[in-house]
Amino acid sequence: MDDQLRNEEQNGTSRRSFLKQTSLMTALALAPETVLKAAENGLDEKIAAAIETMPLNVVINGVKQSVRIEPRVTLLDLLRERLQLTGTKKGCDHGQCGACTVHIDGERVNACLTLALTTEGREVTTIEGLADGDNLHPMQEAFLEHDGFQCGYCTPGQIMSAICCIREGHAGTPDEVREYMSGNICRCGAYSNIVDAIMDVKQGGKKI
Repeated sequence: MDDQLRNEEQNGTSRRSFLKQTSLMTALALAPETVLKAAENGLDEKIAAAIETMPLNVVINGVKQSVRIEPRVTLLDLLRERLQLTGTKKGCDHGQCGACTVHIDGERVNACLTLALTTEGREVTTIEGLADGDNLHPMQEAFLEHDGFQCGYCTPGQIMSAICCIREGHAGTPDEVREYMSGNICRCGAYSNIVDAIMDVKQGGKKI
């Protein structure tokens, strides 16, 4: 009985191999010569890449960027993987931690939830675009002064969100700041110092 099953398995494998080989040879025989040559030269992949990507023109930190990207690429991956602007952090990648917060036309957004192509013709600002040369942004200075960070991983997103928190008029009281900064998670627990930094900038009346 075992020998019979073994023979059937071997015969089945042989039949499958024969069918695969026959199908491959048939496909090659029917394929036009130009297609085969294109495949050999890798032109098929190049053509596919050209078809599957789309142009994007966007201003990032004051610099116009013109790139071709796949429609599914997020703003976060464009910044980090293509443009090497790694200050914007990838935390949860689900819009739940705020580590990837950037500004689009002055408004805060989660870069991980934003398709890069939606920024066509718009202005994006990341943490790298805040400082003026060696002069830090007032919010960056306040975070340093008030120790508004520990490990620092969430800090870029916290700072970007904090700036908009004030711009939006949601920094009247510490409790209001906590409410409108609740989308930015600090796993180290530096929340009280972050609130102090934001209130300092708000009360100082500095232009942000």
